[in-house]
Amino acid sequence: MNTIWARHALLPQGWARDVSVQIGKDGRIAAVRAGVAQVGLGYGILLPAPVNVHSHGFQRAMAGLTEGRGSNPGDSFWTWRQLMFRFLDHLTPEHIETITALAQMEMLESGYAASAEFHYLHHQPGGIPYDNIAETSDRIAAAADQTGIGLCLLPVHYQFGGCDGRGLGAGQIRFGNDFERFQVLHDAAAKALRHLPPDTNLGVAPHSLRAVGAGDLAGYGDLFPDGPIHMHLAEQIAEVDEVRHHRGARPVEWALANMGLDARWCLIHCTQMMPSETVALARSGANAGLCPITESNLGDGIFDGVRWMQQGGRIAIGSDSNIRISLSEELRTLEYSQRLRDHSRAALATGHHSTGRRLFDAVLGGGALATGRDTGAIRTGVWADLLCLDDGALPLVGRTGDVLLDSWIFAGDDGLISDVWSAGRHMVQNGCHIHRTAIMHAYRRTLLDLQATI
Repeated sequence: MNTIWARHALLPQGWARDVSVQIGKDGRIAAVRAGVAQVGLGYGILLPAPVNVHSHGFQRAMAGLTEGRGSNPGDSFWTWRQLMFRFLDHLTPEHIETITALAQMEMLESGYAASAEFHYLHHQPGGIPYDNIAETSDRIAAAADQTGIGLCLLPVHYQFGGCDGRGLGAGQIRFGNDFERFQVLHDAAAKALRHLPPDTNLGVAPHSLRAVGAGDLAGYGDLFPDGPIHMHLAEQIAEVDEVRHHRGARPVEWALANMGLDARWCLIHCTQMMPSETVALARSGANAGLCPITESNLGDGIFDGVRWMQQGGRIAIGSDSNIRISLSEELRTLEYSQRLRDHSRAALATGHHSTGRRLFDAVLGGGALATGRDTGAIRTGVWADLLCLDDGALPLVGRTGDVLLDSWIFAGDDGLISDVWSAGRHMVQNGCHIHRTAIMHAYRRTLLDLQATI
């Protein structure tokens, strides 16, 4: 048994002091006891570590490359997407592995224990599959093997360039599979995960209403009866207009009427919803996978978080484009977007819980559900996904209870995180990933290689 002892810990029943957590050899929590004498090295503030539910790992290397407008007076998500397509055509499988490892390392250092990789970069430039159709899925798995992050791999089904069924254009062609070939790829991706630890799992991701045919989407839950299902939904105004034109309903309306949405589904962004859609989708049981930093960077819009959570809607958090990887900043940005829109404060707080506590509890539960990962609490039997805050850090000095979370999220940053465990794997120690030097060195080489070709 590996034993962690912390001066403060957030347990399912609330905050506790002098807490001992035993981790079994299987990576699960074997025992939790409060009010006990220190055993071994002591830690500060022990929390469950959430899941990052939406990442495109390769996009981390694009960070900072798309902030100039140039000659285009109407820069938007759609112009950003064209730049992304041009960038990805330079990526080899080796690049993908190295960039993803860097992103996963930063996720762990920012407090995430696991990541759901929404993985659509499948083929060679020009769209020809690699000899191993799951070559790039193998590379995602290899990155996770190096970083020790818990992985939920979500191979993406991307068939069409729009709701009219047009073919894929330049850049997109590397994503493309008809349904039959996608099933082959999905099965091969499952094999790519076999050498990873038992907390690894596999889901599926029909990319969007634009990229997958209506007939396939209507039966996705039956076609893939096991594992989580993730999909982009209602992210952009132009997307709403296109879906309404071709399918006679707005994206959320169409999905609710045709796709059998339930708790297996995690719907990403949902930044373009009418109030009635927000209520109906929240009541469906589906998760909203929110990526506030990326949504801000791309100008997607503001998720209707207050109304959603009033209806009991579940949320989870993700880093999406990975332009910044920071758990606390994602939560802060989500709350601040609500305040800016509504001219309010403590928008997502309740009479029982502060803003930070409510957000943190929500993404713990939502992340576990969205990935089918047995996590989200410090209790016996679940994966030992844990993060530790340094209780000696200035923003936390003298703070107790939920104010610790508020101070970390709203007054602190990633520097407050001292240690992170993923299914018992102690991957972040004293604020740094244990393989940081090697991962950073490989990433620098990749950046220089890409700089020479772009």
